[in-house]
Amino acid sequence: MDLDVLSTPGHLISLAARGFARLSEARLKPLGFGVGHLPVLVALQDGQASTQRDLARFAKVEQPPMAQMLARMERDGLIRRAPDPADGRSSRITLTAEAEARLPDAVAVLLRGNQEVLLGFTDEEAGLLAALLTRLIANLDRVASADGKALSERQD
Repeated sequence: MDLDVLSTPGHLISLAARGFARLSEARLKPLGFGVGHLPVLVALQDGQASTQRDLARFAKVEQPPMAQMLARMERDGLIRRAPDPADGRSSRITLTAEAEARLPDAVAVLLRGNQEVLLGFTDEEAGLLAALLTRLIANLDRVASADGKALSERQD
């Protein structure tokens, strides 16, 4: 079977992701946010994470890039850090009042962008797409985890 690599789901999803990122970045910039900030902001707002380690796990990024992003977010007045009373080696991270005030506008911008790019999709199609992508991400996580484990075992 001769598949056109440019027609594979992986390539098409990559193109879609880059398109979403460009659109979202352009629309979030005037609000003082970047696309990478959103998982952190949402996790902090919803109380799902409050340490760098938790945020890295939540956003599915490694610790060093998360540390860099948090440093920029702190510099830009989006978050603040305070010593963790339970663990003196780590910090509790919270949103600043300014970030909390601007976050609803950022979420609205992203939701509006999603609606615009899904123009012509029925609600059922949009829901199916989200469900399929959620399954795909779970499969990617599973395969990456298995690959990481296999690599680790070969190195031992």
